[in-house]
Amino acid sequence: MKSYSNVLRVVAALLAGSLLAAGAQAQILGTKKGKGGSEVQGAAGTQGAQGAASDLQRCDKPMGAIAVVEPQDYVMAALSRYNLQSPVSLIRMMIQQSNCFIVVERGQGMQNMMQERALAGGGELRGGSNIGGGQMVAADFILTPAVVFSESNAGGVGGALGGLLGGRGSAIGAVVGGLKFKEAQTSMLVADARSGVQVAAAEGSSKKADLALGAAIFGGGAGGGIGGYGNTNEGKIIAASFADNYNNIVSVIRNDPNLQRDVGSLAQEAAAGGKTKAGAVYNDGDVVMPKIAGIKLMGTPGEAGKVVATLAKGDELIYMGEEQDGWLKVESGKGGGWVKKILVAK
Repeated sequence: MKSYSNVLRVVAALLAGSLLAAGAQAQILGTKKGKGGSEVQGAAGTQGAQGAASDLQRCDKPMGAIAVVEPQDYVMAALSRYNLQSPVSLIRMMIQQSNCFIVVERGQGMQNMMQERALAGGGELRGGSNIGGGQMVAADFILTPAVVFSESNAGGVGGALGGLLGGRGSAIGAVVGGLKFKEAQTSMLVADARSGVQVAAAEGSSKKADLALGAAIFGGGAGGGIGGYGNTNEGKIIAASFADNYNNIVSVIRNDPNLQRDVGSLAQEAAAGGKTKAGAVYNDGDVVMPKIAGIKLMGTPGEAGKVVATLAKGDELIYMGEEQDGWLKVESGKGGGWVKKILVAK
């Protein structure tokens, strides 16, 4: 009899626990505006960051411009198993919140940017739109993220409870069996955009006990689980790991002055984007030619200088890498000097 009473007390305690779990489930399922999110949340703009994690590295000024590329296909396939999309947007927001780098668009938005330039080149945009060549900020660094999952499942405990308590116990077992301890390990590789040399690499990790609610506590046809909740937690773990990962990247580049590039603040770069006049981009040594005959080759960059020569339409000019006030320094068969940029073309 005493043994039977002990069993009843155990069952009662488990059922009481299941009621608490049911209450927890109701609380989890309740929608709370602004209470969700992950380790990477808030906002960032030209006036600074809002709602960023307190342990995120921050810089007084950017150390360069960085582009974040999509993870490789095998990483995306692993993320899709948890109903998670690309982490690039989270990483980009995290970088901007830290103010350690200027983030440049090299993702899907790039296609729209090039579309706008194609429309401008075709004469489809309104006059004075000022969009075209020579306006984009060059990426100093390319960041490639990756994710590795590690998971251990405590399902054996839930299965044992389910067998002990029968029908209702199976529901309790589903809850306990969903108790997992997950770990996400991430890596970030940073390459110099000009040389292609990998200049920084770092790992990050995060762990979290995750209670994934399975079937309804008391059965009764509710059935099914709320896998979205488990997936959201998995996403939070990955976000925390990337935050740890990114902090390590910042430390590497901050401690090496040779890796730091000269860029303006986000506010300065954003303002320059609207003021930089669109036009053709020339590199040292490019061959350019006058668009029409009779263009003057000047001794100094301006209309008031000495005329060195008068150019024919087919004359070839070598761009010498200097530009001043809309004039290009060139060498030609008729001598060296300056020509007005808008009057020549590649």
